[in-house]
Amino acid sequence: MVVTRFAPSPTGYLHIGGLRTALLSYLWARRNNGKFLLRIEDTDFSRNDEAAALAIVEAFKWVGLEHDGVIEYQSSRLSIYQEYAQKLLDEGKAYKCYMSKEELESLREEQIARKERAKYDNRYRDFSGEAPEGREAVIRIKAPLEGSITVHDGVKGDVIFNVEDILDDFIIARSDGTPTYNFVVAVDDALMGVTDVIRGDDHLSNTPKQIVIYNALGFPVPKFFHVPMIHNSEGKKLSKRDGATDVMMYKTMGYTPEALLNFLVRLGWSHGDQEIFSMKEMLELFDPSDINRSASVYNVEKLDWLNSHYIKNTSNDKLCELLEFHGVMLISHDKREILLDAVKERAKTLSEMATLVGEILVAPAEYDEAALKKGYKEESKAILEAFATALKGAKDLHLPSDYHHIMEAVVAELEIGFGKIGQPLRVALMGKLSGPGLDSVMAIIGVEETLKRIEALVQR
Repeated sequence: MVVTRFAPSPTGYLHIGGLRTALLSYLWARRNNGKFLLRIEDTDFSRNDEAAALAIVEAFKWVGLEHDGVIEYQSSRLSIYQEYAQKLLDEGKAYKCYMSKEELESLREEQIARKERAKYDNRYRDFSGEAPEGREAVIRIKAPLEGSITVHDGVKGDVIFNVEDILDDFIIARSDGTPTYNFVVAVDDALMGVTDVIRGDDHLSNTPKQIVIYNALGFPVPKFFHVPMIHNSEGKKLSKRDGATDVMMYKTMGYTPEALLNFLVRLGWSHGDQEIFSMKEMLELFDPSDINRSASVYNVEKLDWLNSHYIKNTSNDKLCELLEFHGVMLISHDKREILLDAVKERAKTLSEMATLVGEILVAPAEYDEAALKKGYKEESKAILEAFATALKGAKDLHLPSDYHHIMEAVVAELEIGFGKIGQPLRVALMGKLSGPGLDSVMAIIGVEETLKRIEALVQR
């Protein structure tokens, strides 16, 4: 059975890159009828943020990535790590090191001065004497002293690390008894039955240390898939300015979970020229072995395009639910179908859609000066008054087409171009020269409100 996991540290909110890693792990587990686990790596008590841990869970709920089993918190598993650290001590595969911070710092300075790699010199590796008085010990694992470690990576191929270049007897437990990152990751992945580890390639350098731990404890080594990072358009690491922000901010900005997940799965993975992927298609097609080796580029225009696609293809009932988050209540609006059909073709995000709804339902408090100058000419007053008269004399105006026929009739009667009535009427209704079709706007707000807005502009 394929078992994957997502294991964030609660030191900040869920980052967009983290969500991509979680999505890929989720897809691979589900495609293979396996398990997808969620583990919160919170053993670094000095950096933990309880609110951040809750935010990670909230983000998972919003995008619909359901994990299997309970959420595992490393902070509740300390006794397990201590047990395995003691096991390594008992078997002579780890040892207590009494080197002080000052001694370690002095050693590093000397090594750097000699232009050597700064590393621990294994001075307590085979120590059998009395422990120095007043010294608290850390626990170090006995790492290989020579040779190489090969990481069999499903994305990058075999990556070979020379032991002398990267390893020393690294610490697996601090002097206060708390375990270190690489130790707990290896122990947890093994005990939780994780078979496939999909994570960012910034973790690739940690992998040899984790393999040392797997081997020392007799655990099977999982399959690794190290996914290249997401870069901005300049080829640099993604920053908050570029979009590397809290996942829930994407909800605030008006993106749908479907668009965001579709966008993320395409960062570094493809299936022919296909751009739109439903969750069903992702589950059928995704294979981490097909992930590109090069970094992917974050493109907000692509995200906006995908989001507009999903908005256009979302039912109006569902859109009403989504718009409530953005302060728009349309449950009882009798013209909501016309309204939503008018704005969802124009909006890239739900927040834009909410703004467009407001611009239609609320009469303009002011008029755009450039729009007035371009759209309201000397003859506009008479044209609008003629249109208002035609509206008052008409009956049973409900659909956009009903209002369009009135406009056509006035244009024909006055022998003018459609723009002569369209531009000033748009300024009257919207306060500017952009927006949905005028016939739709009038069908939404009704005859009485249309007349009020025309009168307000004419009086101005």
